[in-house]
Amino acid sequence: MYSRIIQFPAEKSFFLFGPRATGKTTWLRQLFPEAVYIDLLQSDVYTMLLAAPERLVQLIPPDCGEPIIIDEVQRVPELLNEVHRLIEQKQKHHQKNLRFILTGSSARKLRAKGVNLLAGRALTRFMHPLTVEELGNDFSLETSLTFGHLPAIYTEPDPADYLASYIQTYLREEVQQEGLTRNLQVFARFLEAASFSQGSVLNISEVARDCGVGRKLAEQYFYILEDLLLAHRLPVFTKRAKRRMVNHPKFYFFDAGVYRAIRPKGPLDSPEEIDGMALETLVFQELRAVNDLHRLGYDLFYWRTSNGQEVDFVLYGEAGVIAIEVKRAAKIRSKELRGLKAFGRDYPIASLYMFYGGDTRRYIDDVTLIPIKEALVKLPQLCAV
Repeated sequence: MYSRIIQFPAEKSFFLFGPRATGKTTWLRQLFPEAVYIDLLQSDVYTMLLAAPERLVQLIPPDCGEPIIIDEVQRVPELLNEVHRLIEQKQKHHQKNLRFILTGSSARKLRAKGVNLLAGRALTRFMHPLTVEELGNDFSLETSLTFGHLPAIYTEPDPADYLASYIQTYLREEVQQEGLTRNLQVFARFLEAASFSQGSVLNISEVARDCGVGRKLAEQYFYILEDLLLAHRLPVFTKRAKRRMVNHPKFYFFDAGVYRAIRPKGPLDSPEEIDGMALETLVFQELRAVNDLHRLGYDLFYWRTSNGQEVDFVLYGEAGVIAIEVKRAAKIRSKELRGLKAFGRDYPIASLYMFYGGDTRRYIDDVTLIPIKEALVKLPQLCAV
């Protein structure tokens, strides 16, 4: 069990969202061994509470002093109203407050049902794949690029087989079980088509053609991926833009290993292209996690002008502006710095970094080139300045 650096509220109830298999349940069981644990993936518990959410009180001991963990709460969204009622009831009678920890791998049903998220009485936290910081001495760039950072990668004897089964399990347990799509085979084709958009400006019509569905259905499938926290769209940075910018977001699966497991490979597929996109994905997931776990307060973007000048990632917040370009190559040509330099001219206050495949830090004009492994290890410090 790796030590997680997530900061949770000491006394308050909170939601803990994250994709399946990021370690939510394992972490909570270790942190709160005496907690009341209610697992909505357990069929008898699920059936009982789905039929009558008010029965939740029957699973809580009188004068309960331990947290009450409800796992996969999105399976019975109506439970949130009951949780809210129990908290209010305790407060009304000046009794010891109940503390709930509500986990979920999808916020879709909660939003769809219009339930309130406990009227501000519970904070929201996210469980990401393991970070480089959490892995510590176990961090290996090659392993991370090949298999990603899901915790089981570091315990399973065959990580590749685990990732393949992870995709199938998600399709079966989340997509099919929740009735998100009636045609699982078409959705599987869509996943493969979407993987070719990894790290690219998203063209939904093109993805729809590749998997043989209508654009409206493809758009719906992308929303499913986002609702299940499996993928994210990265918007364009346009604040005080001095140039004409593109309009569409970029698309990323949430983990480099998951991306590689979905991405088809064949004789016409360039390994260098897949490796390069895996590296960009790894940086993206680390940026998201570090920003969230350390409460840095950045919004994440990318930057691309209509004439093709681009920066992979832009972090914008009260702490400042950071622009990051990612290259797998060990040798960097001057033309590969053009995007960062153009961004720097438009935003002189920005810190400009290139994470690259070399072994030595270099400084070219206002751009700092950092070896990729060093950059990932020191990312919290780089982003904190």
